[in-house]
Amino acid sequence: MIDKIIKSRRSIKKYSKTKKPNWREIIEGIDLMRYAPMSGNNFSLKVILVHEKDKIQQIAEQCEQSFVGNAEYLVVVCSTRKRTMNAFDERGERYLKQQAGAAIQNFLLKMTEEGLATCWVGHFYDDEIKNILGIPKDIDIETIIPVAYAAEKPKEKRKIDLDNILYFEKYGENQMIKKKKIS
Repeated sequence: MIDKIIKSRRSIKKYSKTKKPNWREIIEGIDLMRYAPMSGNNFSLKVILVHEKDKIQQIAEQCEQSFVGNAEYLVVVCSTRKRTMNAFDERGERYLKQQAGAAIQNFLLKMTEEGLATCWVGHFYDDEIKNILGIPKDIDIETIIPVAYAAEKPKEKRKIDLDNILYFEKYGENQMIKKKKIS
């Protein structure tokens, strides 16, 4: 079942104007973010669920992507750096990004399972969005995720051949090395 959900997940940018998602399904997805691996078991994420149309429009402007403004909800994922950075020094920066990505993927997969359309938005003006949502300066915005129903069936996902990404034993080695038989 998880294979099918992973393979069917898409970044969707055209949203239905008539069909509205149930906010409870979105909360369930946010809840599943808590099950992502976190360095030192320090949960570093905070999530803001935005439904007010004027705020969604303001945020869409700061993303410079008009489709964001057409969503029924926005999920804004933030990270609190202090505990992770205190525990892991400079490696904490890497861990923060890794654990945010894992949690975001949990959310995206749950929304796919619920039949909802999402898109992981990484381009936005942080300071402006922090002002709109009252986010403190020491908190990082990791992503903004529009959530709605798709206006049309998503296109088939382009897949890269496994042979183009998988190496064995060292970078660039694309075949398993056969071991010599011992006689």
